[in-house]
Amino acid sequence: MSNPPAPLSTWARNVSPSPTLAVDARAKALLAAGEDVCGFAAGEPDFDTPEHIKEACIAALKAGKTKYAATPGIEPLRQAVASRYAAEYGLKATPAQVVVSPGGKFNCYMGVLATCSPGDEVIVPAPYWVSYPEMVKLAGATPKFVLADDRTGFRLTPAMVETAITPKTKLLILNSPSNPTGAVYTRAELEAIVAVALKHNLYILSDEMYEHLVYDGVKPTCVATLSKEAEARTIVVAGFSKTYAMTGWRIGTTLAPLPIAKALAELQSQMSSNVTTFAQYGALAALTEKEKTAAALKTMLTAFDRRRKMLHAELNKIPGVTCLLAEGAFYLFPNISSFGLKDLDFCNRLLDSEKVAAVPGSAFGAEGYLRLSYATSDEIIQKGVARLAKFCAALKR
Repeated sequence: MSNPPAPLSTWARNVSPSPTLAVDARAKALLAAGEDVCGFAAGEPDFDTPEHIKEACIAALKAGKTKYAATPGIEPLRQAVASRYAAEYGLKATPAQVVVSPGGKFNCYMGVLATCSPGDEVIVPAPYWVSYPEMVKLAGATPKFVLADDRTGFRLTPAMVETAITPKTKLLILNSPSNPTGAVYTRAELEAIVAVALKHNLYILSDEMYEHLVYDGVKPTCVATLSKEAEARTIVVAGFSKTYAMTGWRIGTTLAPLPIAKALAELQSQMSSNVTTFAQYGALAALTEKEKTAAALKTMLTAFDRRRKMLHAELNKIPGVTCLLAEGAFYLFPNISSFGLKDLDFCNRLLDSEKVAAVPGSAFGAEGYLRLSYATSDEIIQKGVARLAKFCAALKR
């Protein structure tokens, strides 16, 4: 009789699957079966990648840009990223401080790996993007959650950060604009929080993936610009997925102090080598063909803004639902705690009975909420929120 196989590793046994992808997969399966599903789960623009970006990639492919490239990215792209930070934020950086990776998710994970060791603690503000805790655990560190609910606009205060810090704390994660809430910190709020982190000699991972998706005149803040001290300890993650509708291209960027950037490149050299070479030329076009890119972004922002306001207004008409108006990204995070259901049960029943796909707030560390993406059509928003209202009315009976 053969022996049973040895158990899988601690990492494989303890990692949790992405709940957002799970909901989206279930919704797509229902769609494939012919069901009329209104999907609010996916965190990606419903627009196609702009043509000039695709054409630049095609041209690179035809020109034979199909070989290995430098691990941290092709030099023109790294220079363009550095130049962007100088032009938009006045941040003087060199291409050597830029690392281009296969998606912002990978950039975030490498930022954790480069700064945290087993036994370290990482402050993770909740509601959080679902991957942060898993990244921390995969690095052997421990996530320490600090919940900021809708009473504080889903934003931490300096006192909340101070209370969470222990001698083991090594890293603070910040995400503004936020996935899942759409909250945006003001510069003054970030200055106060970062001051606490610097006082305790922490590193800061600033996930700024949604920096260009802001509304109502809101200005994003690059955390590395807050002070020289902040610049020396901040890892800024951004990318192309959300801003330029390039989710499937898997191109993210990190801007970091030179010693950290070198460590990131060395980690990447052993994990994934370089980002797909010809895809990087598409990303380069996104940054260098500025007029075309700006026009494409304006089209998307106009649609997102209209949908944001529409969805927000309709949600707040539903008895029992309250929802803050997001200032960034393309999500709303309504509070559904008044119905007395666990949010996972709420979402499962909503999908089963009304064919509306939403992600429970508990997936983001905040029980009693839903994440609804308005990166979908006006028609789906109108139909889906009507179904949600019907579902909620039945629960209230």
